[in-house]
Amino acid sequence: MPGENLSRDEAHERAALLSVDGYEVFLDLRSAVGESGQEPRTFRSVTTIRFRAEPGAASFADLIAPSVTALSLNGRDLDPAEVFDGTRIALEDLAEENELVVDAQCAYSRTGEGMHRFVDPEDGEVYLYTQYEPADSRRVYANFEQPDLKAPYRFQVQAPEGWTVWSNGVGELSDGVWRFAETKPISTYITTVVAGPYHHVEDRYERVLADGTRLEIPLGAMCRKGLAPHFDADDVFLVTKQGLDFFHDNFDYPYPFGKYDQAFVPEYNLGAMENPGLVTFREEFIFRGKVTQASYERRANVILHEMAHMWFGDLVTMRWWDDLWLKESFADFMGSFSMVEATRFTNGWITFANNRKAWAYRADQLPSTHPVTADIRDLEDAKLNFDGITYAKGASVLKQLVAYVGRDAFLEGARRYFKRHAYGNTVLGDLLSVLEETSGRDMAAWSRSWLQTAGVNSLTPQVILNAEGRVTELSVLQEAAESHPELRPHRVAVGLYRRAAGGALEQYARAEVDVEGPRTVVAELAGEQAPELVLVNDDDLTYCKIRFDENSLVTLREHLGDITDPLARALCWSALWSLTRDALMPARDFIGLVLRFAGRESDIGVLQMLHAWTNSALTHYAAPEWREEGSRSLAEGALRELRIAEPGSQHQLTWARFLAAVASSPADLQLLQGLLDGTAKIDGLDIDQEMRWALLAPLAAHGAADEEVLAAELARDDTASGKRHQVRCLAARPSAAVKAQAWASVVESSALSNALVEATISGFSQPSQRELTAPYVAKYFDAIERVWAERSIQIGMDVVRGLFPHLQSDEATLAAADAWLSAHEAAAPALRRLVLEARDDLARSLRAQACDAS
Repeated sequence: MPGENLSRDEAHERAALLSVDGYEVFLDLRSAVGESGQEPRTFRSVTTIRFRAEPGAASFADLIAPSVTALSLNGRDLDPAEVFDGTRIALEDLAEENELVVDAQCAYSRTGEGMHRFVDPEDGEVYLYTQYEPADSRRVYANFEQPDLKAPYRFQVQAPEGWTVWSNGVGELSDGVWRFAETKPISTYITTVVAGPYHHVEDRYERVLADGTRLEIPLGAMCRKGLAPHFDADDVFLVTKQGLDFFHDNFDYPYPFGKYDQAFVPEYNLGAMENPGLVTFREEFIFRGKVTQASYERRANVILHEMAHMWFGDLVTMRWWDDLWLKESFADFMGSFSMVEATRFTNGWITFANNRKAWAYRADQLPSTHPVTADIRDLEDAKLNFDGITYAKGASVLKQLVAYVGRDAFLEGARRYFKRHAYGNTVLGDLLSVLEETSGRDMAAWSRSWLQTAGVNSLTPQVILNAEGRVTELSVLQEAAESHPELRPHRVAVGLYRRAAGGALEQYARAEVDVEGPRTVVAELAGEQAPELVLVNDDDLTYCKIRFDENSLVTLREHLGDITDPLARALCWSALWSLTRDALMPARDFIGLVLRFAGRESDIGVLQMLHAWTNSALTHYAAPEWREEGSRSLAEGALRELRIAEPGSQHQLTWARFLAAVASSPADLQLLQGLLDGTAKIDGLDIDQEMRWALLAPLAAHGAADEEVLAAELARDDTASGKRHQVRCLAARPSAAVKAQAWASVVESSALSNALVEATISGFSQPSQRELTAPYVAKYFDAIERVWAERSIQIGMDVVRGLFPHLQSDEATLAAADAWLSAHEAAAPALRRLVLEARDDLARSLRAQACDAS
């Protein structure tokens, strides 16, 4: 990996020397279908780059390839052995106008980076797709791999007979070669090729624009043939058209990239990628079994997130990865904004408050937290910065910005930004300048507080009552962590709640106020009746940790389920989870609240999040001596709610999956086995194939489903999805030999694909098997530096994050992490960051366990 890195300084220096006129790329992918039993390693890639430079200058092009067959610069043949080192092509004595031709053998990928090759176990068909962000297009063709050297591209692809090939532009097959229309100027990381016998569905979007012209956009959606029976392309197209309507209504800049294809591809590392004209998604967004509305909402959000990128990121692109937020924060915000306003998922802000912001709050309390505008020194930094800060905190900050400047000023700023910088690259100041124009606000001060400082503030209400039980004074206290002491300006709503007739806990007074400094008085609420609950940041306008006064906390312990507004209820749940993570509320108290009130939760996404938090609370934050009791309570509660849930409902499905996640007693496991073999039945619960695997996972982890049972299930579901499930279950079995084999397959071998590495890691660490995995603490710290050096950055990240001994929550493991960090101060900064983050999570677990024990 070190040889593949690129520093910001190198990129800036190269951008000052070069400008790129265009690329022509020819890929011969016929080798993808090899002879039976043979694994093809390489394909031919021929790239012609036309670019300008300062005469006499020296620079380099990027290429990661096993070999280069031929090289020429301005008609001069170059010796690959002299100028190519495996990652870079040295370019000397450049002319004002240059032409570089590179004929290389590039490698197919098994890690989801570059040209990924997948063989479908169901029918033996081969599928290819590319994934590049932040810098893996150089694994497929020679280029200048940095976002600010944009250029138009012409792709030609020769593929096996019977295949279809797609790229960013419209393509046609001519003389056995797929030729694609030239793209607009775009960055290397958003070029793409998808090739294979994909199932393909077509549609069309039409619209009359404000100037009277008619816009027509061909739509396509594709997946593996094996998933075609499950592919609900009509719903994908519905959300796509609704999104295009929303962005055309609000951006005043017609979609600029011609067609709009969406490919759902196997073994994908990300949720999706915004390649203009051909967005790629992980195929898990095609649902093989029954799922809740939350899953469809999540897919719609991702579709709209990627669509927003067509403007924020593809049309206008950040100059370097420091300003990654200019695309990801905006896309994350616009995904929810457009979904709520344009689709059937009108409760999307609840999911945002409860799910996305939880990711941000966690990331912002890690030692690796950083400002939204980050200091990105190199590509390894960039890879790790696709995190909760860049996405969810950035989106939360933008939600606060809309409250600060107003919706109209925000959208008008976006419109001017697109028109002013179309097909160009920008930095923070370019966006702030248009927002200052449209809002009249001082954006520099806002930016310093929100974009250029790290950490999350806590807002706590303080209520003073008079003798008659009315509010004399209500103030909001703001605190910051010692490590990040910035107190920010917050536009917040403060809601007062009391129980009404019938017991409903409802808002009866509300005020919006600008919170600044350590204490802000909310004068508008003076004289109101005494509240039973004060909710700071009602409506979720700002980004903060919500705290409660003592009276509000007492109310929540008794009446949380009585809150009628689903967003207010979600905010309270999120705040209680924050208290648990911060060791201010015992884990068993949080679990008790979930057992008492989660059955009344109407929002299915919130319920699923509560289940995830509760499982985490039991696994990481509960005192070890209470875990067994807590586990029994959770299983009993899950079964109770499962039995009383409406047959066939989303809630029934959600509680069934939660029961499978927490089941551990012989009686629980016997019920799961009965549901699998049909001897037990719960009215309305459909045991489809995905549910079968969900039931098998705990059976395997507790030794009740052996290799033979799992092989039989794979025979029943002999698909790529089935294989991932089987591998996960195999690694989950409670055996020292199983753990040794799983460890070796991930750490000592590179034979597994990225998806099977992920599945093996997921199965390896089981909360019920802490003694079995304890011997791997020392092995982990011995191996990670070697793994980081030898494997791709994606696999390195998966191993370092996934195999950290987080279940060994004791002081000895914490000391081992500290010892490694002390002894490896010169290790790659990205590797140290991953270990620091995991170490911090472990320390947080120990603090929470101490709180729970006390």
